[in-house]
This record gives sequence, structure tokens and C-alpha cells, in this order.
Amino acid sequence: MTWNSRKDWMAVLAKADPARLAALMPDLPAHSFLRSPEVGAVMVQARAGGTGAPFNLGEMTVTRCSVQLTDGPVGHAWVQGRDARHSTHAAIMDALMHTPQAAALGSGVLDVLHREAQAARQARTEKAAATKVDFFTLVRGEDA
Repeated sequence: MTWNSRKDWMAVLAKADPARLAALMPDLPAHSFLRSPEVGAVMVQARAGGTGAPFNLGEMTVTRCSVQLTDGPVGHAWVQGRDARHSTHAAIMDALMHTPQAAALGSGVLDVLHREAQAARQARTEKAAATKVDFFTLVRGEDA
């Protein structure tokens, strides 16, 4: 996959398993924090039936972080939960995607995380499909 859209790589990084992201990025480049990892909350909105008027569903805990690499690029990240390490890795990866290393990192880290997420989604779909029950009505003799 080509990683031209920041929205796409940020989504992959935010949803990635923190341990897997750390394993794929064992050696972090030199960086400084513009905003140290901070835990906070965001309001989650939903829509009834997916099309109705929006309503506040509730709050979700997030951790945000902003970093700057020593050679200049800046990266930001917001991840679900309270994992400061996850937000730091995601922010550093975001910054690295603005460097000439982007293509190599896209194939070495983002593609791997994307494929693993798709495989996990497929496994959940198959597991749910195995429990599906089809109901049908037989025509009774007096109804014919």
C-alpha cells in the first residue's frame, strides 16, 4: 500500500497493538518532546441508526504526544487509552513519515501493522459468521 495520506497512516498507528508497534520500531531516533505524553478524555459522538441526529455517547480516555526529531520533522499522535509509550512511538513514526525514510518505513512498519489489523478483522468476521443462525419459514400444507 502507498502511504500518501497522513490520515491513513495515523489511523493505522493509533489502532496498532502497542507492543507490536514497539517491536517494529525498537531503535527510536533522537527526539525531543514538544508535548510530553498526556492522558485526557474526548467526547465520543454517535448517531441513532447511523443517520439520525448526533448525540454524546460518552467519554473515551486518550493519550496525546508531540515530538520533534533532531533534524526537524514534527510528529503528533492521539491513541486510545493511557499508554504513553504507544503515543510516543506513534508520534515518532508520524515525524519519520515526513522524511526521506517514509517509503521504507511504510513498507517495513505500516504495511505490517495494516496487514495484521486486516487479518484480525477477518478472523473476528469469520468467528461471528460461524454463530449466525438463519431462520426460514416452511410452507405448511393448509397454507398451500
